[in-house]
Amino acid sequence: MTTAVIVAAGRSERMGGGVDKAFLSLGSKPVVAYSMMAFEACPDIDSIVLVVRRDQVVAAKGVAQMFGCRKVKAVVAGGASRQASVKNGLNACDSDTSIVCVHDGARPCVTTALISETIKSAKRYGSAVAATRVTDTVKHVERGQIVSSTLDRAKVWTVQTPQTFKFDLLYRAIEKAEADKKVFTDEASAVEHIGENVHLVPTLFPNIKITVTEDLTIAGLLLGVS
Repeated sequence: MTTAVIVAAGRSERMGGGVDKAFLSLGSKPVVAYSMMAFEACPDIDSIVLVVRRDQVVAAKGVAQMFGCRKVKAVVAGGASRQASVKNGLNACDSDTSIVCVHDGARPCVTTALISETIKSAKRYGSAVAATRVTDTVKHVERGQIVSSTLDRAKVWTVQTPQTFKFDLLYRAIEKAEADKKVFTDEASAVEHIGENVHLVPTLFPNIKITVTEDLTIAGLLLGVS
């Protein structure tokens, strides 16, 4: 079984206090609904676990029902960090889950094709992370605004989600991170921490994350909604 864990439990600090970006309107739907519907439509996904703020659990269940997301089997509250939220999602997965696909609920432009590509890679290699090659020149800054060095952009990628893994591998990685008192901002970092390879899946279609208000406009243009 392949389960998607859609994480939408962040504090949205860059949006301003009290805002939950996952439930902001993007066209006629809340932001998180686009991710839910993409995973619902993907034939390689068997079930979905949605992780949201504790005060949004009821609302999230309503969104799943409203937009026909029948694969949503559980809606659970997130933790104090993304890593804790992901673990809560993993704990809610069906015991038959062998592949888990973790996705940011704030990335509404994800496609079913990209989801399937990461699943195929994870089945083969154990891991698969959506990523894009960096095309700009990248500067390393040690402190302040003074350039320390220039990185070789041919070796630099930006990683996104979905981040898809064999379930046992990701669970082991997160447990090890907890034991070592490490808090990582993405699942790939936790897997790297235990010495396992992480395979990248190139994506060309814009897969932006809603971080600030202006991103809603960009996502709306990409999705053809207003």
